[in-house]
Amino acid sequence: MQSDPQLRPLPRLIFASRWLQLPLYIGLILAQAIYVFQFWTELLHLIEAAFGDKHALELLVKSIGYRAEAVPEKLNETILMLVVLGLIDVVMISNLLIMVIVGGYETFVSRMNLEHHPDQPEWLGHVNASVLKVKLGLSIIGISSIHLLKTFINAANYDEKTLMWQTIIHITFLLSAMAIAYTDRLVDLTSHGSHSGKH
Repeated sequence: MQSDPQLRPLPRLIFASRWLQLPLYIGLILAQAIYVFQFWTELLHLIEAAFGDKHALELLVKSIGYRAEAVPEKLNETILMLVVLGLIDVVMISNLLIMVIVGGYETFVSRMNLEHHPDQPEWLGHVNASVLKVKLGLSIIGISSIHLLKTFINAANYDEKTLMWQTIIHITFLLSAMAIAYTDRLVDLTSHGSHSGKH
């Protein structure tokens, strides 16, 4: 890490404090590894249950929150759908983690200099705090949609109050993301207008 000789000691210290976020991003990388392990564990149980393993089926039923009076004798379509939605949920949360780790590090800590790297994510080329905020909001809506769909698939085993509150929370996420995107659009239009007015 090179320090700018033009900075005085106190501003240099304040600017260097951004590196305190590095352990947080490393922690998120470890959380990502745990999600990968969770994904493969669930997938393995699904494969075993498909071949008639009763214990694996019980583990699946317990992990997905499937409510029934008794564990089914074999894997049925509802359980299969709930497990697959759970796997998709893990993938979407993993994508959210990647956006926070890569985008957050690039925005708030240090440049990665990936401009000419063949695997540079398309969204990273124009990421900033506002773009990252909107993308995170959209990801949270996607995750909330998966959870709501899982609840509706097994709706017969949930009370109306639970269904109502999950729907309200999802709509709240949706409205919040729309408000953030609209606010950022207004800021961009104002910024472009002020720049064009100067020329």
